[in-house]
Amino acid sequence: MADLAAEIKQLIIEALDLEDMTVEDINSDEPLFGEGLGLDSIDALELGLALKNKYQITIDAESEDTKKHFASVSALVAFISENSEG
Repeated sequence: MADLAAEIKQLIIEALDLEDMTVEDINSDEPLFGEGLGLDSIDALELGLALKNKYQITIDAESEDTKKHFASVSALVAFISENSEG
């Protein structure tokens, strides 16, 4: 699980061009949006596409659960662990 969290953090950095950030800078339990990492809706779209491509997961933009899955790195780890086809 720790390896997957590190992979997701690296994916966030690469997909969103967060050049001044390292994997260690991202707290797994910190919110990705708003007060936490500060991502916005455009970042969510880019991150969703990157996750879909890397882990072959289906993300339903209309689903209420999607917001929960994108709450933090820890939430993404749980979601990908349960739904990844790769």
